[in-house]
Amino acid sequence: MPSRVHQVIDTHGSLVFPGVYDPLSAKIAEQTGFPLAFVSGYAVAATLLGEPDLGLLTQTEIIERARQICRAVSIPILVDADTGYGNALNTVRTVTELVGTGAAGCFLEDQQWPKRCGHMDGKRVVDRQEYLEKIGAAVEARGEADFFVVARTDAVAAVGLDEALARVDGARAAGADATFVEAPRSLAELVEVGRLAPKPTVANMVEQGRTPVLPQAQLAEMGFNLILYPVTGLYASAHALTTAYGHLREQGTSAGSDDRLMAFDTFNDLIGVDEKYALARKWSTGKD
Repeated sequence: MPSRVHQVIDTHGSLVFPGVYDPLSAKIAEQTGFPLAFVSGYAVAATLLGEPDLGLLTQTEIIERARQICRAVSIPILVDADTGYGNALNTVRTVTELVGTGAAGCFLEDQQWPKRCGHMDGKRVVDRQEYLEKIGAAVEARGEADFFVVARTDAVAAVGLDEALARVDGARAAGADATFVEAPRSLAELVEVGRLAPKPTVANMVEQGRTPVLPQAQLAEMGFNLILYPVTGLYASAHALTTAYGHLREQGTSAGSDDRLMAFDTFNDLIGVDEKYALARKWSTGKD
């Protein structure tokens, strides 16, 4: 039977999906109508630690955040598993733990540790064979579980486009379900990735990043199936908070910013207050 993620791809052909970083952002993604979401390591590092994506987030921290998110929503959740947090043995543990969270799959990359955001400078990658062994270990570790392995390479910046394409070809042969060449540096490189990378393949749209941000229809025509916007929600939230807190600090009140705030009842609907009231009534003993 096709995995949950395969089913989503088969239904949509090409789809846009967002990065999330906590249960609330995941609930908003689900209620907005997205059929799939991605736990962004960059966003979790920023919101959980207040730190940049420079290898500071640990395996246990991302696994626990994935568990919280998967419990909060019913749509499939892909998780940024960075490098697997070590060698093939560490990758086996990472995948096994993520399967246990209910995650629908993960991204695994070939950077040397400590890794860094794919659109930052100074990336280095491990030997190709070491990377392919980790992909093989991940595929074996999931067993019969419904778990979608996306093989990501950062070799474009570290080595070159030809090496990146060779790596995702090898990863697909090793059993990866999808491929992801991170951070093509131009439209021409993006076109080549869409043409040559094994399908399904990911386009990573990072605002003001290294890769041109293009419309879904254009990326689909180029051959991309999974069009990820990993930090759009994070940047929107940070901007909204800065604006709201700035108004509050300057004016001494939130009055006048109602158009920038979600209504009390709307927010309670989002987090399921009425459902909890109903559950409390069901098991109430009649005491206050």
